Amino acid sequence: SQEFENIRVRDEEIVELVKLKGRKKIVPIDIKGGVENREGKVNLLLQAYISCAQIDSFTLVSDTNYVSQSAGRILRSLFELSLRNGWPELADLTLLYCKAVDRRLWPSQHPLRQLSTIVPQEILNKLEQRSLTVERLEEMDEAEIGRAMTNQRMGNTVKRALSYLPYFELTASVQPITRTIIRLSLRIRAAFTWSDKQHGVSEPMWVWVEDSDGQRIVHSEHYLFQKKMMEEEQTLIFTIPVSDHTSSQYYVQFISDRWLGCDYTTSFALSESILPGEEAPHTDLLPLRPLPVEAVGREEYEQLLRRKFTHFNPVQTQAFHTLYRTDHNVLLGAPTGSGKTVAAELSMFRVFSVRPDTKVVYIAPLKALVRERVEDWGKKLAPALGKKLVQLTGDFTPDIRALNAADIIIATPEKWDGISRSWRQRSYVRKVSLIILDEIHLLGADRGPILEVLVSRMRFIAANSGYPIRFVGLSTALANAHDIADWLGVTESGLFNFRPSVRPVPIEVHIQGFPGKHYCPRMASMNKPAYASIVTHSPSKPVLVFVSSRRQTRLTAMDLMQLCEQDGAGSRFLRMSSEELAPLLDSVRDTSLQHTLAYGIGLHHAGLIDSDKELVERLFVEGKIQILVSTSTLAWGVNFPAHLVVVKGTEYYDGKTKRYVDYPITDVLQMMGRAGRPQFDNLGKAVILVQDAKKSFYRKFLYEPFPVESSLMHCLHDHINAEIATGSIKKKRDALDYITWTYFFRRLLKNPAYYNLDEASDASVLAYLTDLVDDTLSELEEAGCILVDDDEEKVGGDGREMDGMEVEVEVQATPLGRIASFYYLQYKTVGVFHEELKKATTFEDLLAVLAEAAEFDELPVRHNEDKLNATLASTCRYSVDANSFDSPHVKANLLLQAHLSRLDLPVADYVTDTKSVLDQTVRVVQAMIDICADKGKHYLATLAILLQQCIAQRRWHDDDTLMIIPSIGEEGAKKLRQAGIVGVGHFLALPDSERAEVARRAGVKVAEKEVQRYPLAMLRASVKGVTITANRNGEVSVKAGEEIQIHIGIERRGPGAKAPARHLSSVPAFTPGLAKSKDEGWYVLAADEKEGEVKALKRLTAGTEAKTGLSFLAPTSPCRQHITILLMSDCYVGLDQQLSLRIHVQP
Repeated sequence: SQEFENIRVRDEEIVELVKLKGRKKIVPIDIKGGVENREGKVNLLLQAYISCAQIDSFTLVSDTNYVSQSAGRILRSLFELSLRNGWPELADLTLLYCKAVDRRLWPSQHPLRQLSTIVPQEILNKLEQRSLTVERLEEMDEAEIGRAMTNQRMGNTVKRALSYLPYFELTASVQPITRTIIRLSLRIRAAFTWSDKQHGVSEPMWVWVEDSDGQRIVHSEHYLFQKKMMEEEQTLIFTIPVSDHTSSQYYVQFISDRWLGCDYTTSFALSESILPGEEAPHTDLLPLRPLPVEAVGREEYEQLLRRKFTHFNPVQTQAFHTLYRTDHNVLLGAPTGSGKTVAAELSMFRVFSVRPDTKVVYIAPLKALVRERVEDWGKKLAPALGKKLVQLTGDFTPDIRALNAADIIIATPEKWDGISRSWRQRSYVRKVSLIILDEIHLLGADRGPILEVLVSRMRFIAANSGYPIRFVGLSTALANAHDIADWLGVTESGLFNFRPSVRPVPIEVHIQGFPGKHYCPRMASMNKPAYASIVTHSPSKPVLVFVSSRRQTRLTAMDLMQLCEQDGAGSRFLRMSSEELAPLLDSVRDTSLQHTLAYGIGLHHAGLIDSDKELVERLFVEGKIQILVSTSTLAWGVNFPAHLVVVKGTEYYDGKTKRYVDYPITDVLQMMGRAGRPQFDNLGKAVILVQDAKKSFYRKFLYEPFPVESSLMHCLHDHINAEIATGSIKKKRDALDYITWTYFFRRLLKNPAYYNLDEASDASVLAYLTDLVDDTLSELEEAGCILVDDDEEKVGGDGREMDGMEVEVEVQATPLGRIASFYYLQYKTVGVFHEELKKATTFEDLLAVLAEAAEFDELPVRHNEDKLNATLASTCRYSVDANSFDSPHVKANLLLQAHLSRLDLPVADYVTDTKSVLDQTVRVVQAMIDICADKGKHYLATLAILLQQCIAQRRWHDDDTLMIIPSIGEEGAKKLRQAGIVGVGHFLALPDSERAEVARRAGVKVAEKEVQRYPLAMLRASVKGVTITANRNGEVSVKAGEEIQIHIGIERRGPGAKAPARHLSSVPAFTPGLAKSKDEGWYVLAADEKEGEVKALKRLTAGTEAKTGLSFLAPTSPCRQHITILLMSDCYVGLDQQLSLRIHVQP
């Protein structure tokens, strides 16, 4: 190596060098050519350094230090080079000697020498002399080791040292995606004792997959195993290319970067997997003459279309007849920007013309897509055609009247799934005649199972109810379009699956590779090439730069600004005057955005407030700013085509696995698809910046889409539970029938190995599905969601068996299962609540149980946010587990506490995260209340309602209730207390003039308009003709076991009754703690105070007044009962009311 050119061999060193060379323990590897030359001297000094030899000459000591430092770097570079070139033997050897230099230990020496601070030198020597390997020592007990060492005490010491060596158990499983691509899942379980002193905070590991001949590494990556991963099995998933030879054997190496002797291997054979067959070819684009918009034959439709174009494009022209002239189901697969939205509109026009009294449902898997359609169709299409449109997302839930009146329903999969579960009771679901499924290729993504289930259900409805439903699926180009078409009921005449290259505007793609295993430095190194790409490919036209995180949007924009300044062209991306810019900058709230907009560079991510986001979008669309740096989610959101798209990095940080993982290919294609504007460009350009090791992968597979696989198997429990709760599944046979309607069933037959099925014979598939159903029902039963009636007498030998399986076993939902289905919760959540609420006694306990809901599993804990969580925990009221600051559930707990305490959050991301937590919290708490009531726990039920009130008002349970009125505040509440006001209910009940006078005397300024927001409900009840009010208790006599019916009346009085909404059936609530608007709701419950038992509970929405009823059974033996009838708001603290009823139970 040239690094050693300055090493000289001095005459006075020769004697010592020769002496060292003669000692085999110090120089075990023969030095060819002697030590009189530079190469020989370097070789000897490096061996001497590893052997920890004593060197006398000062110059040799100095040279040894230089050689050892340089050798470590050179060996590391050789190792990286070997990995990059895919040379497994050389990679293994260079890594081995990297560790040898670092540890100053020969690979042939005993691995326990790395723990010489624990095991004495004498014992280490004996271990080597007696050839007691690590494997042999693992098999021996302490006594045997002690006898072998002739020192009984050392048995325990050696065993303890052994436990510190990083030992891992590996299991590899293969899922074929295509014949040349497999997904490899490597499950890693740690089987050693972690010591902070020996292991630090993490253990760096190397993973690579090599072929059977050991000639080629097909995949490699660096992996950090952290202390917190010790408790659970970790799973590494990567996609790798393989040769189409079913006999190939592959080996997975899992090697420690620091410890010698800690190398682990597992293998897998493709011959054991059934590789999927070849997929059907794409649809050819026919050379048809473009159809004019007049082809629709209706003036109102022509006018709508003419606003966009005069002629349909080739894709639209080819699909026109099927979409507009027939009722056939359609699957249209075409690249982004091919005009698929117009195809959806044509199918809608067909419904409006042929079946005008039915409804159209448009389902998009992302809220951003829903918003785009609502914005577009709500302003143009619906008013022009006289149609009513409603939005159905987590942010907007219209009432039943609006849904019944709607002609077009635009929904997310979750919302339509929740609504269509009760299709037998909801007439508007049965009136649907067209379902448009946008981005249906996302079937294989996280939310795909919901899409799969709702489509399968709607097809089941269409087949069994006599209400025909047309399905139109829109997608990018698909690899396995025939499977999706078969599932949607699409025939050949309705299948259009065009090639990725069929675009109105062709794309020129450039892929650039960047070295470096660490994410952040690699991202920083991409900024200059990104800037160069903009200057070269799109110096004056719009540019979209996609990055993986909000932080990266800021860092990238700042670097682009800096590079502009270096070029002496600070405003090259700005397209407006400083006079026009100044007022816009003043209106921007985000400081980073304020800074970047001045350079013509916009930022776009979920952390921006709506006004900032809308401003950036408008400026970019109008061409006032040239560059928009955005997170990848924008690719699926609002349609902002640009001339150039730069995809800066193809990885993102996955909070669940605590590592950077690759985007799905579909996401990269979606980002690229934003390049090229049909109105302005003849050619779009995309630049993809990737880690150099992945460059060939993207070059090969970017235009070879992967088949869409189902993810339903992993979350089948919730959907089976929902169908059991609604009565669609009553027996095991029904569950099997249900699965046959799914896309999962079709792919199971086509690619069985992907779903861990060995063969696709009928018997194997039936056995596989039977086991799947049995396991699912068993786990649902364990969680308390269902009851499985497996009474052998009911499953007799009367022909009700199928291949030996008892398929007539009945299943029914429990209250827990119905609660999970009604509130759209995971079965795990109600299972956790069922167990944890048994131990809960305080408000703190309930908050902790709430944070454990499975709905918070996906709450992102980003890189280094565990430190932010630790800081936030120090300011929160209740303590959390200090060892789990990287847990999404701990973060949810902290965000809820910060919300109630009105704390300032450490970063803007936490504001968005709090919003997402609160979005889930409302229904989760409502479910918690129902579970407490179902258990009959009066105290817990009222405490859970109080928790819901506190979250809505951003107040703690023990805060003064007067503080819910914003203008009063803490000091004002104290003054009013001193003036004799005992709470907010007392204050609101005062006549207006008296209330104003009390506030004036107390020196508290109370805004009357704030007071008007709050209701004061008056509760009355009657039982057997006996009326009960706040001033009059009731007493009745009933017979033992008789059903007691309590008639409840609620009248909304007080200052809030003057609000304009008093004549409506519902009143909007004032909830400063919730991002979404909601109506006032009330809980009415009857409870036995003495027993602490809830007898009955109902929730209702009340406008001016409302009536309801509670019923429960009287005890079966004579006694006296004291029943409390309690009215509690679901959003206001301190407005509770109660009535008292005494019941005399007679024989």
